[in-house]
Amino acid sequence: MKNVPEMISTKDSAYIKDMFNWNFVAMKKFDNYSENVENEEIIKELNSLADMHFQNCNTLIKLLGGEADE
Repeated sequence: MKNVPEMISTKDSAYIKDMFNWNFVAMKKFDNYSENVENEEIIKELNSLADMHFQNCNTLIKLLGGEADE
């Protein structure tokens, strides 16, 4: 499905919120891990993973019709 329907069911909405929470927690964990590591290569990878989850959060916010900071 390429287009989001205009009306999202309560169940779908709850699942999208769960996906947002999973991505948000993962983003925060990778961000925290990167602050506690000294190896620059690992820090770069952790930051990349945190950015990916941040983008996922923004996509989910847009699906629900909210505003997302980019």
